[in-house]
Amino acid sequence: MRDEAKKVREPERDIEHAEVPVVVDRATFQGELDALRIREKAHTREGDAIAAARRRLPMVEVDSTIGLIGQHGPVTLLDVFEGRRQLIAYYFMWDIGRPAAEQCEGCTWVTTQVGELSYLHSRDVTYATLCQGPYEESVRYRDFMGWEMPWYSAHASLDALLVERRIGLFHLVCYLRDGNRVFETYWTSGRGVEAMDYSYALMDLTVYGRQEPWEDSPPGWPQRCSITRTDGGSPAWPPVSVWPGGRPIAQWSRLEAGRSDDLGNAVA
Repeated sequence: MRDEAKKVREPERDIEHAEVPVVVDRATFQGELDALRIREKAHTREGDAIAAARRRLPMVEVDSTIGLIGQHGPVTLLDVFEGRRQLIAYYFMWDIGRPAAEQCEGCTWVTTQVGELSYLHSRDVTYATLCQGPYEESVRYRDFMGWEMPWYSAHASLDALLVERRIGLFHLVCYLRDGNRVFETYWTSGRGVEAMDYSYALMDLTVYGRQEPWEDSPPGWPQRCSITRTDGGSPAWPPVSVWPGGRPIAQWSRLEAGRSDDLGNAVA
């Protein structure tokens, strides 16, 4: 994400000429995979245990009347639940007055992967984006990207919503409604928001992984700065930019489809 993109990176390696794993026979391969599977299953069970502990956390009350701005004007945090019992809110970072190309590539990355919400709704969970910027310019970004999830501006209420947490960092926060009262039950930030992602999870299954310098990979494996921002969108293997160059990757296909990324704001 943005902080990772600022790090000094190693020279890019051509993936066509990257090193490859050792070639073995099928029995040897399966034996190595079976040994790894034991660790994978332990990891899965530990994840289940952590989730069980998360379900047993206490909760803290939040003012249900905290104001936000939505499609039809002012609403309250309680309204954002849309009548459901639970709410998952993603706090989208926002640079006020900056163009679309300079908005957060990390937030764009995870938000792009939030599509079908019916499974959440079937468990009485509402998902919504609470943008940290003004409604009018940020909702134009949502429309440019083609996202359809509920979108609100939390700009005027961030201090009340993100008590003692850094404003200007993405947060994923879970809430519970009990009648007209609202409680916060969990929150995470940084790599915790990877719960929204499938691209990195799938890359983790491949031989070259995420191809980022912090990963523990064998010598000669391709490494790039970040998958979240590039200088171009058409090539199959586009160059990756160091912030602030380039654009969040998912923007390129929208531009090629002829969508306008005009946010109706002026560069500060």
